[in-house]
Amino acid sequence: MSQCSVTCFDKQVSVGENYRAAVSLHSHTHHSKESLRFIPQFAEKYPLLRWALERQCSKAPVPVNFQRAYWTPPLSAEMSLEVERNQIENTLGLKSFVSLTDHDTIDAPTILRALPDSKDTPIALEWSVPYAGTVFHLGVHNLPESDAAAIVADLTAFTQSPCEQRFVELVAALDEIPNVLIVFNHPLWDLSELGKAGHEQAINLFMKASGKFLHALELNATRGWGENDKVREMAIRWQLPSISGGDRHGCEPSSALNLTNAETFSEFIREVRTEQRSHVLLMPQYAEPRCMRIMQMVLDVIREYPGHPIGTRKWDNRVFHPARYTEGDWPLSTWWKAPPKFVEYAFAVMRLLDNATVQKALKQAMPGEVVDHVATDVSYEATT
Repeated sequence: MSQCSVTCFDKQVSVGENYRAAVSLHSHTHHSKESLRFIPQFAEKYPLLRWALERQCSKAPVPVNFQRAYWTPPLSAEMSLEVERNQIENTLGLKSFVSLTDHDTIDAPTILRALPDSKDTPIALEWSVPYAGTVFHLGVHNLPESDAAAIVADLTAFTQSPCEQRFVELVAALDEIPNVLIVFNHPLWDLSELGKAGHEQAINLFMKASGKFLHALELNATRGWGENDKVREMAIRWQLPSISGGDRHGCEPSSALNLTNAETFSEFIREVRTEQRSHVLLMPQYAEPRCMRIMQMVLDVIREYPGHPIGTRKWDNRVFHPARYTEGDWPLSTWWKAPPKFVEYAFAVMRLLDNATVQKALKQAMPGEVVDHVATDVSYEATT
């Protein structure tokens, strides 16, 4: 029997009365390489924007490769951990467990485990899984330190050269490690734009092949409640618990957490895997208009950070493109003396959203995320 509940944070009610800790899952640091493939995909929908993009690309010193170009989030591993810890410990007054999951790398938790005050950080990553014409993301949490590097090498090899049979072997091997948690992140997000029918078909194939090795489906903090509610229905159908995932890329702390009575992160995993218990807490920022939260994340990405190490302070230090004649990827700041004017003009307009008056007006004009029908505590049970 699986029992999962979702609670909306209420300052008037102490959510920590019956819990010892809160868990932040699925959070990104500057070690995460975030694809820029979405730019031409988005521009393709608007002829004027497509024309402008093609015109600017024609002026570039090298052929623009959006498939390989990427950006990195602004916060370091240490900063990311602090942001998540502060929300849990200062706002909720609970012990914090934070699992950082960058795309296909464990660099962040490896760095943190070398520091005295974060030596228990779980080794985790967000594994990119090409499958059935799309790419799914699995949050893989709490890898054993002694085997982590070898496991990640195998996962990366699959991602670069996918084979469906090999995928099943790998996810089955992960499931055999008792203290590892495997979460299907944002399962209903059609990242490859297959369309509703195509994406549903891919999900069904994926779940039939690997569902028995997965431990939870994610209620993603960056996705709307309508989609997350369908994920809960999907979790019931596949007899899995649903679990939180912050998917934080900017500076705002995760707006979805898990509450637990576990003393350790491994104990929390046993709650989910063995007892199939999960209590998701939606923080106040989740109720803000989703488009505003996305814009705030974009502002965090393009903002300048004078206190950061040299070479990471400006947005064009954190966007990378493959070099033309040499190996490796170079930050955009090496390609120009200053960013193109049209980019700076666009960013200047976007930065108007940092103004408190503008933010207030937009929030009044835009509907917030509707989570009213979740009330304060809604539970479901799925027979296993």
